[in-house]
Amino acid sequence: MLRRLYDWTMALSARKSAAVWLAVIAFVESSVFLVPADVLFLPMALAKPERAFRYALIATIFSVLGGIAGWGIGYFAFDAIAEPILQFWGKLDTFNELKAGITDETVALLLVTSGFAHLPPIKVVTILSGVAKINLGFFVVSAIITRGARFFLLAWLLRRYGEDIRHFIEKRLGQIAMIGAAVLIVAYIAYKLLTH
Repeated sequence: MLRRLYDWTMALSARKSAAVWLAVIAFVESSVFLVPADVLFLPMALAKPERAFRYALIATIFSVLGGIAGWGIGYFAFDAIAEPILQFWGKLDTFNELKAGITDETVALLLVTSGFAHLPPIKVVTILSGVAKINLGFFVVSAIITRGARFFLLAWLLRRYGEDIRHFIEKRLGQIAMIGAAVLIVAYIAYKLLTH
């Protein structure tokens, strides 16, 4: 099923309505959809590099709006909507592990790791933020920074290095992002230890 969703999303990048589909996929990825918007964003930015930053802006805006929807689902309708969605995608256990002890700082860190490495998936973080009643303004600003950084960095890399970087991104970005996320987590833990 996941492979079919991936293939379907890739096929959307060739359509004239690709920018609209990018907005839709970025929105639903942040609240309920499993396939990341990158699957659509990368081929679109490669096909029309002069529009890469425009596509990054679209992906960022709609990813943040989808994040707000996910936050709302967690805040207002966890039992009715979020729990069945998380259970369907097999993410309920991950969610329950993350829920214990969530703070604003933790949400910001999770948005960074999710934004760059998709760990945990963004929908888990957005719904979790609502359930934990994280301040919506703080959540929105954090989401704009982290999601924007991801899409604009990808746009810049694709504009600068073209097709060569696409293969590198598809094969190694997850590993690089995981290393970067690990460095941020270690820095955060060190900061907490030094300030207490």
